[in-house]
Amino acid sequence: MKSENMVEIKPRGGALSKATRLTLASALASLLIGAGEPETRFAVTLQPDLVKDASGRLLVFAVPATRENMASNAVDLEREGGVSVVARDVPSFGASRSVTIDTLTGAFPKSFATLAPGSYRVQAVLDRNGDYNFAGRGPGDLISKVVTVHFPLPSMPIIQLDHAMPAETGQFDTTGLPPVAAEQIAASRPHLHDEEIASKVLTRFGGKNEAVAAWVLTPPGYDPTSRTTYPTVYTAGTFGAGHKLAGQQLSRMWHLMETGAMPPMIWVALDHSSPTGTTEFADSVNNGPWGEALVEEVIPALEAKYRMDAKPSGRFLTGHSSGGWFALWAIVRHPQLFGGSWTTAPDPVDFHDFLGVNLYAPNANMYHAADGKPRPLERDHDKVLGKIEEAARLESVLGHSGGQLRSFEWVFSPRGRDGEPAFLFDRETGAVDPAVAAYWRERYDIGHWIEADWPRLGRHLDGKVHVVVGTADSYYLDGPVRRLDAAFRKVGGRADFRYVPGATHSMAMLYANDGDRNALWKEMSRAMYAVARPGQFWGALSPAAVTAKPSAQAPALKLEFTPKASGISGPDIMRSR
Repeated sequence: MKSENMVEIKPRGGALSKATRLTLASALASLLIGAGEPETRFAVTLQPDLVKDASGRLLVFAVPATRENMASNAVDLEREGGVSVVARDVPSFGASRSVTIDTLTGAFPKSFATLAPGSYRVQAVLDRNGDYNFAGRGPGDLISKVVTVHFPLPSMPIIQLDHAMPAETGQFDTTGLPPVAAEQIAASRPHLHDEEIASKVLTRFGGKNEAVAAWVLTPPGYDPTSRTTYPTVYTAGTFGAGHKLAGQQLSRMWHLMETGAMPPMIWVALDHSSPTGTTEFADSVNNGPWGEALVEEVIPALEAKYRMDAKPSGRFLTGHSSGGWFALWAIVRHPQLFGGSWTTAPDPVDFHDFLGVNLYAPNANMYHAADGKPRPLERDHDKVLGKIEEAARLESVLGHSGGQLRSFEWVFSPRGRDGEPAFLFDRETGAVDPAVAAYWRERYDIGHWIEADWPRLGRHLDGKVHVVVGTADSYYLDGPVRRLDAAFRKVGGRADFRYVPGATHSMAMLYANDGDRNALWKEMSRAMYAVARPGQFWGALSPAAVTAKPSAQAPALKLEFTPKASGISGPDIMRSR
């Protein structure tokens, strides 16, 4: 039977040779196999004069073309933007300066072959240092222009990487900021000191020179030659916040101290960003001894250089989200070293409720609840914005080492046989590995530490922990905070837990009160100052509010207020938002 698609070939000048017939048959077979199958590959090339060669994670983004995005010079992930991405590792572009990427595999949310027919805006990015999961496009990454292609692909498109993201300038970026904020940053800049503290323990662990970066903000009137010393606050940024952003955010502290709204203190913004996410300044078999570096090297070095209160009553901790976990972990791990910890919306502090999942339950699963329903990751009050499975799959496409979920494993997990952090859960099925969960429990579950070791911890930790979280936290982080609250009550410990009704993960909602967006900053700093300078109360904080000894059922300062600010997005812990 002859197919309608068959092409009849009639020889000229006689019969074809056997070899020729075989060659034609093979070519014809290839044509028939490919008939009706659209192209699925892109060719990505390097502009001749851009770089000699390059390696990294190659990402190709596609979004349906609209009137609004036809003039855009970037296609990137955005919430509800309908953006698809496909990725592959590129060890080299080779002599041809070209690689192909097949969109059938390694794609999110699905293969590009499933995209509805139509025009799409497409852009290629070569992530050269593997940090796209948490930092996005950064210095040195190679980028193409945005081009318009039609799906299904009639032929293999060629996209050229033709420019690189510019290098960091070292200057704070005030683009798009309100004039008042830009002025505050400019005013604070002379008082911000960029530090790099060499670390012998991290160098020994990694086999290369390592240092811990920090910004140090000195208060108004600071004189390095005087004998006056100042209480010191150590803070760390949210997930993905780099060194520059950590320093820039201290401009608010300078403004509040300059206007007398906050007491004079030294603020230290520690950089815990890394190629694997955030280190949280926790000692880890994967990331290295970051906790040891902090207490044995960073703090002593800074106290030797600056006029700091070099004693527990003058050292304090604060942070939000990932930085909040750091602020809690550091004081639980080293309660004798610090005078108190003030944290907001910390990453999971009790793994009985890790993003809504009890990691210790039989047959625990990160993707599905016992009733089979998908587990949410992010919400806007009652509206689910994203699921854990979606975030995990996106992370796997964007890269191997970064991403929020993988970052937890870099900090908390044992090292696997392949030298990489062991996976807490199977990325295909969501099934939790109970052995890995048990490892997490014994080493990093703060709630477990409080219950298991309170007789030792309580002597130095009692009354030092202060936590604020919204009852509608975007990542359900109010759940583990309530469990930590219960752990303190169970052991009879004193701690301050505050739940802000209706507040999400937004710092703007947690820190504002009665029209003052800096209310919590002022309250925290004044409480710290009262610990460092007993009897010297600053501003409106009353002695009773500081010295009150709460019962286990009624922690001090447990004031629930309705935030005046709303609809303002603060730093998030998930980049896949």
